[in-house]
Amino acid sequence: MAFSATTRQQNIERLQNETLDLLVIGGGITGAGVAIQSTAMNMKTGLIDMQDFAEGTSSRSTKLVHGGIRYLKTFDVGVVADTVKERAVVQGIAPHIPKPDPMLLPIYDETGATFDLFSVKVAMDLYDKLAEVKDPKFTNYTLSREEVLQREPQLNPKHLVGGGVYLDFRNNDARLVIENIKKAHENGGIMASHVKATGLLHDDDGRINGITAEDLLTGASFEIHARIVINTTGPWSDTIRKMDHTEKYQSQMRPTKGVHLVVDAEKLPVPQPTYFDSGDQDGRMIFVVPRENKTYFGTTDTDYHGDLKHPTVTQEDVDYLLEIVNRRFPTAKITLDDIEASWAGLRPLIAANGSSDYNGGNSGKISDKSLKEVIKVVDQFESQEASREDVESVLNDLETSLAEDKLSPSAVSRGSSLTSSPDGLLTLAGGKITDYRKMAAGAMALIAKILADKYDAHFNEINSKNLPVSGGDIDPHNVDATIAFYAKQGTDNGLTNDEALRIANMYGSNAARVFSLIGKVEPTHGLSLAETISLRYALDEEMTLTPVDYLLRRTNHLLFMRDTLDGLKDGVIATMADYLGWDAATVKAQTELLNQTIAESDLTALKQG
Repeated sequence: MAFSATTRQQNIERLQNETLDLLVIGGGITGAGVAIQSTAMNMKTGLIDMQDFAEGTSSRSTKLVHGGIRYLKTFDVGVVADTVKERAVVQGIAPHIPKPDPMLLPIYDETGATFDLFSVKVAMDLYDKLAEVKDPKFTNYTLSREEVLQREPQLNPKHLVGGGVYLDFRNNDARLVIENIKKAHENGGIMASHVKATGLLHDDDGRINGITAEDLLTGASFEIHARIVINTTGPWSDTIRKMDHTEKYQSQMRPTKGVHLVVDAEKLPVPQPTYFDSGDQDGRMIFVVPRENKTYFGTTDTDYHGDLKHPTVTQEDVDYLLEIVNRRFPTAKITLDDIEASWAGLRPLIAANGSSDYNGGNSGKISDKSLKEVIKVVDQFESQEASREDVESVLNDLETSLAEDKLSPSAVSRGSSLTSSPDGLLTLAGGKITDYRKMAAGAMALIAKILADKYDAHFNEINSKNLPVSGGDIDPHNVDATIAFYAKQGTDNGLTNDEALRIANMYGSNAARVFSLIGKVEPTHGLSLAETISLRYALDEEMTLTPVDYLLRRTNHLLFMRDTLDGLKDGVIATMADYLGWDAATVKAQTELLNQTIAESDLTALKQG
């Protein structure tokens, strides 16, 4: 179904002329999750974002769908229970995006270490039970010191005592967003990028009934009317709330910045994602993740007070990460010049939970009493003297210091907040990317109630756990075989196996639509056939408006295929210019924007000193 630059202009006209049931401000993962559910309920839904979809926080994560790694460090297994269940849901509704990728956790005997070998085994066993991990390929296991070094010989052996391995999932964050957005569009949603909310509108009774907006591509201003407006703008949540002059404003958000650096896999070869303490006794943990012949590592997770739209990687960030990674991998000797790409992103933490590294409100440690209770009930469960419910009861009642014992009344998932201002502005903020569907479902329950109570408008109930995203019409238990089936359509029509598999993995069940372009569009401007059909699909059906949209968020080419980018970018720009009818000035502007984005990712300014 067409979802292009032309669609965008048509949608802006509709937004001006139709009254919506729901207007979503913010096209990151939270807003996308709301839109897919509201449109599935047949609500007339509009969604706007002042940037490209996912351009803010939702394309700048660690690119994992966590099942509990960040949470096991404090034994907050209540959070783990919530998260692993929701991770399974996300994998079911978007089976082509999250992929299993077990994580190695080396254990060091150091002051302030998060885990020792005993505690990590207890944590991993609990994790597998809560996640119902039964496949022998993915159940957890421990490694001796020698086995860890055999697997990752570059790891620093000093103080290393062993390791644990347990299941996690890699993710393509920006693609998860666009697949939700596309499905909402297929359901009848009216979606438009590069449209900025500039003010809030009220009816005669003082209730919010829409917004004023600006088309940032044309400069045109207009109004959008809706029965309900929901603010899902992540780090910008306070900015939208501040527009509501009828509410006594109090800041809610405490954004933190995460940074990731990419090097060639030969410089830092790791066979699987690896996760360890910083070693600086600062409470931070570092990921090192292999991806597409590259390795990336992060994150710094520091409080942020700068430009929300444009967080950057600083020399301080680079120095911090390189010092830690080179200490853990002393033969790597990574320098600034080895960094091929980078990204910085903001986490939209709720201020009340801001001390937590996972936004769940718990920065404490398990008490000795609680640890003994956990060990006892796990032993009883193993000997069939306790039930799963008994285990979960103990876990949910764990005593931790500085913990949120219960969800706050406004939370729809841990670390999230759903609030309604006196004049009706809804704000859904915080949470984690893994929780996006659950957060949206909580918001939709309130939205449906408001529409029923105030407008006598009733909509279809849905189970969003069974609502696949665009491209997600794949049996989640048979993903590899289905991807191979789709890829064969590509190889049968002239693509290499690697090209066909890359397209099938990226687009899921929509790969058939991409492959159907073979023979209909001809490669031009030096692009390969595979790149041509991928770009054409992105222009036709993913509202791709700029080369940066395509090379950074639709494909991640800029991050993980930097060595082929220079030979590709001119062809992408020229092909997009033909498709979108750009004049010379627009081509120049888009070329400058892409080069600026590449230079920022390359850390050119830092390298030039």
